[in-house]
Amino acid sequence: MNDEFRDAVYQIVAAIPAGKVSSYGAVARQAGFPRHARFVGRLMSRLPNDSRLPWHRVLRSDGHIALADTPAGDIQIQRLLDENVAVTGTRVPGHFFVKWDD
Repeated sequence: MNDEFRDAVYQIVAAIPAGKVSSYGAVARQAGFPRHARFVGRLMSRLPNDSRLPWHRVLRSDGHIALADTPAGDIQIQRLLDENVAVTGTRVPGHFFVKWDD
């Protein structure tokens, strides 16, 4: 992963407002790398524990929490709930997704 991609992803994730979510693929598209959704996930997974980047707002495109049933998934769900994002089981309804201007 190059610095340009990483920096673009971080900037886009930082721009996801509280109470909204986006998918790994949408973040990759907004960064200009439409086929790099897995790399977005990898970047999110490598963030330090004290990162202020709202990684918890990035989900699978079907609304499911990628790390459900793990400690990180539990943290992600709690952070989303704290921002008034509805989570049913391990899924966030589509109306919480950011509508990006492509």
